[in-house]
Amino acid sequence: MASIVTVAAHEVVRATYPRPVTESDEIGMAVGKAIDETLAHFSWEARDARRTSLAAMNRRAADVLDRELADADLRLAPTERDRQLEQIAGVLGAFRKSEVMGLGRPRSRLVLINEHVGVYTQPDYWDGRERFYEMKSYRALPMPPDVELQMRLFQLGFPDFQAYLACFDRHAAPVTVTIERIPSIEERVAREVLSIALRVGTEHGVAKVLEYVDAPTVRYNVSA
Repeated sequence: MASIVTVAAHEVVRATYPRPVTESDEIGMAVGKAIDETLAHFSWEARDARRTSLAAMNRRAADVLDRELADADLRLAPTERDRQLEQIAGVLGAFRKSEVMGLGRPRSRLVLINEHVGVYTQPDYWDGRERFYEMKSYRALPMPPDVELQMRLFQLGFPDFQAYLACFDRHAAPVTVTIERIPSIEERVAREVLSIALRVGTEHGVAKVLEYVDAPTVRYNVSA
């Protein structure tokens, strides 16, 4: 049986662009989790033609936010919590009207490099045919380096799909929505991204038996 090491795409990004996590970052991550979990749940319900109310979405998001803040041992003043919930509500309302609402989350795919390092790639949404979408609750266009690396890894994992970055900027009032197609990955860029992933996976990957990895696999070779 073949032995490999695996990492997730977000671990490759974090290792390549490390930075200290501030309290503001932790609050932002809690808000992001509240948005992500809520939209994933109600997009799933929408696929089954269930009626989705914005009030129900906001209630679920508030519960998730409070849970994430408690897990991070963070406390917000009531006015700050209300401000964050207002931003979340703006994103939920904008998403509900967008082309992404009702789409599913694709199954994670393994980008296998040199039969040695596997990177799990899983964008937020896809239509199952030709498009995948990665969502951000802030404006990430033009793409900063960390977001670009993440999108390139997803393109390697889903090479037959068009990549879209969906930005719902919660810091704008009202929320601005930008859904932009990301150009296909060039061969030179693909080699650079694969080299980065190979290095990070070799240094930080978790050993696994390839035959036991339950994920569609896309294979690449690159010079070490």
